[in-house]
Amino acid sequence: MAILEILKIPDARLKLVSDPVEHFNDDLHAFITDLEATRQAGPAAVGIAAPQVGCLQRIVILDCSQTRKPIPNHGHLILINPEIIHWDGFELGREGCLSVPDYTGNVIRAERIKLVAQNPQGESYEYEMAGFEARALQHEVDHLDGLLFLDRVVSRRTDLFQRKVYQKGGKKKKNS
Repeated sequence: MAILEILKIPDARLKLVSDPVEHFNDDLHAFITDLEATRQAGPAAVGIAAPQVGCLQRIVILDCSQTRKPIPNHGHLILINPEIIHWDGFELGREGCLSVPDYTGNVIRAERIKLVAQNPQGESYEYEMAGFEARALQHEVDHLDGLLFLDRVVSRRTDLFQRKVYQKGGKKKKNS
């Protein structure tokens, strides 16, 4: 298990579209283990997408089980080739990103979504998500399509905010 390097803006690889996963094998499972270790090492990271560590494959890990949001969620998910097939409603909310460590921003996202995805064994599933979990999943799927939350901020003048510090484990850590 390894902690992988997180790509940060302005790394051009963050703007590339990821390829579908076609092989559900030991290499995929080993990468998922490293990606999860990297997510857990990140400050307050509920999600991570493979392109954030330089792997241009459609893989997302999402875990909203520890968030303060009261809406029920699916807990820890490993989503391969996720595709949003339906969205409903819109809501403005604040987002941050491991690949954009110095800023947060207000982004409009769908309030409710339906998606299809595969698990690490290649089996297909359908999920319905709402609230924070839906927002987080949309954020991660954007990474698969070469988009950052910065691309969705309506106004960089009024909706983008400099982050002062990250908070992890009750300790404040200055950005560097």
